[in-house]
Amino acid sequence: MVGDQLYLIGGRGQRPLDILDMSFGQWRTGAALPEELNHFQAVTVGKDIYIVGAMQGRFPKEDIVPHIWIYSTESDNWAAGPELPKDRLRGGGGVVLHQGSIYFVGGNRFGHSSGYVPWLDRLDLATGQWQRLADAPQARDHFHAAIINGKLYAAGGRLSASDTGDHLSRTVAQMDVYDITTDTWQTVQSPLPTPRAGVAVVAMGDLLVVMGGESGTQEAAHSEAESFDTKTQSWLSLPLMPQGRHGTQAVVIDGAIHILAGSGNRGGGPELNDHLIFKQRSD
Repeated sequence: MVGDQLYLIGGRGQRPLDILDMSFGQWRTGAALPEELNHFQAVTVGKDIYIVGAMQGRFPKEDIVPHIWIYSTESDNWAAGPELPKDRLRGGGGVVLHQGSIYFVGGNRFGHSSGYVPWLDRLDLATGQWQRLADAPQARDHFHAAIINGKLYAAGGRLSASDTGDHLSRTVAQMDVYDITTDTWQTVQSPLPTPRAGVAVVAMGDLLVVMGGESGTQEAAHSEAESFDTKTQSWLSLPLMPQGRHGTQAVVIDGAIHILAGSGNRGGGPELNDHLIFKQRSD
């Protein structure tokens, strides 16, 4: 989301860049993606959108895109950004922006095979330099992260291992929290109520909201939405989404959560084209 424009980017194969003008409710197509990009969490830096740790290629051992892609919303074009450190290359991790730096946590070195890692790296946007930070308590991939009050929350995900015949069931219920000031991690005592991967995660004030996902427990994508109160350290179940989904991203606009597209069943389909909005009642 940049200004009043919502950007829908990437997916399996060559997908268009779709842009929704929220003021008029009209869609248009932006500049074509430079290559296939999927399994990433995008972040907005000013008026640019950064794609960090994307995958491409065929399941189950996708290739990792070795550098960041940057989309300029002002000029409607793509540019290659900094390379990821070669010995820390992975995709499908959590990505957040905080005070001029991008934080990239977890992910998988081999797509859906046994390459899950607990790594955390910081990219200083002013210098373009990467810094290794403390490993997370849990390795995980296929998840999203969020920043709340100067802390990074890594929620959901799994240990993908298609090479062992199991890339869905090894979900990670524990939620890890990284204190940026002290470079230390802790694991929240209360685990994610519905463990699943492929989740969308957003921050709403002091609340962390985890929605959708996929797991080995059911064929349909998860419709659960659960919020974690960072003040009380407790979980609350929110109303189910009308249609479960995984493999997409959500944004908060004027106090409401917007989530679009995704996959309706575990795996690669059916692909959805709807737009869901959730707003909590003030009472």
